[in-house]
Amino acid sequence: MTSTTSLLAFVIGYDISDPARLQRVHREMCKHASPLEYSIFLLVGSDAAKERCLAEIATLIEPVDDVRCYALPERGFQGRVGRASLPEGIVWTGLPAAIA
Repeated sequence: MTSTTSLLAFVIGYDISDPARLQRVHREMCKHASPLEYSIFLLVGSDAAKERCLAEIATLIEPVDDVRCYALPERGFQGRVGRASLPEGIVWTGLPAAIA
């Protein structure tokens, strides 16, 4: 019998005080996750993938920087507050199928 690893979803965000470090962290994050905003990423993968990503980021940051990772609930509530950010009739399908 083979075991399957279920995909999990994490939102990772950061506040980096130095522009050069910010750029390095952004480039590294793009290797692991999909950018939602410049410093907010969606990582879909295993706990091990999340730990690898955070370990890589830890080598690039300084104590003054702030990196946060939040696990998204499986099939959690999704809602929107405020105006739609896309024109009417346009639907963004950029979310990975694992959580869409």
